[in-house]
Amino acid sequence: MILPQKICIMTGTRAEYGLMRWLMHDLAQDPDFELQIVASAMHLAPEFGHTVDLIRADGFAIDGEVPCLIGGDDNISLGLSMAKALQGFTQAFSKLAPDLLVLLGDRFESFAAASAATALRIPIAHLHGGETTEGAMDEAFRHAITKMSHLHFVAAKDYARRVIQLGEQPERVFNVGAIGLDNFKRLDLPDAHQLSADLQFDLSNGFFLITQHSATLESGPPTEGINALIEALEHFPKIKLLFTKANADPGGRAINERLDEYAKAHKDRVYLTSSLGQQRYLGAMQSTMAVLGNSSSGLIEAPAIDVPTVNLGARQAGRLRSHSVIDCAENARAIQTAIEQAISPEFRDGLKASTPAYGRAGEVVARIIKQLRDVPFDTLLIKKFHDLQN
Repeated sequence: MILPQKICIMTGTRAEYGLMRWLMHDLAQDPDFELQIVASAMHLAPEFGHTVDLIRADGFAIDGEVPCLIGGDDNISLGLSMAKALQGFTQAFSKLAPDLLVLLGDRFESFAAASAATALRIPIAHLHGGETTEGAMDEAFRHAITKMSHLHFVAAKDYARRVIQLGEQPERVFNVGAIGLDNFKRLDLPDAHQLSADLQFDLSNGFFLITQHSATLESGPPTEGINALIEALEHFPKIKLLFTKANADPGGRAINERLDEYAKAHKDRVYLTSSLGQQRYLGAMQSTMAVLGNSSSGLIEAPAIDVPTVNLGARQAGRLRSHSVIDCAENARAIQTAIEQAISPEFRDGLKASTPAYGRAGEVVARIIKQLRDVPFDTLLIKKFHDLQN
């Protein structure tokens, strides 16, 4: 009898879980695989919504928890959190003994998980490698995870080329598309009226969906961008504001403190939450006038449904751009001008004829599972460096 392959998925944030939810669902339903889930970082922190509860509410069992966040909003706290995460993942993975670890993206806890798996000789499958975010330290984490990984599921042709440029073997690099786009086909998304009833906050007359994270490689204060955005938003007083809080990067807590102050002073106009959950977040994205801030969702998911994005600052510098994305500096006048362009009927109408950089809704999860079924996990650990031909 052939035993199912044990595949462990590590998730540390609300956004990451929302992207991998259907992969987790389909692996759990597949008799060829045994799903393991390890939750960490923001999922386990009350200040970030304790979103591990959302995972359990979706019917998943958590096989391991790795709390790692050290209280603090600086780089020292980040380093200490990484050290704690490495110890915790080493203990969790040694107990679970997965045949494969699946990681997405570029977070510090993902880097710690990859380091632990490398020490334990556990092969790694990496999603969304090859991308660049030049304004954030996530850039280094992402490429380091690529070099520790053995299978690569990338979101675009350009990213496949870059992973191969890093020395990875072409036959282990699969351009499957952006996994989060599956949600538009598989989730029943609420409209603005349903969201209004659910949140008990009226969004039916127009709103902006906003997420602003810190640009961790920038030298200025982390609140500079959010203060400029708030100033710009004063020029659109009739439009409601739906904010999701910043994540646990250095500077994120300072942004969230500023948002708490702003929301408290503008209760009739501002709705602020640590997490909407993927279903409500994408429903809001589908109904919003524009996505504002510097979240990757504004560059990947929003263009797939022809929703304009105003992307602030350098955090997402280097990612592929769609015609729906308007880049602007983190100053109030530039942001105001970009918002005016984004909400103009001419701009939005022109998007329907364009092709988004990451495509539209696809069957990404099915492509990933097909490759996992075909790969012999026991031969993955030995990698050859792929040299590019001169």
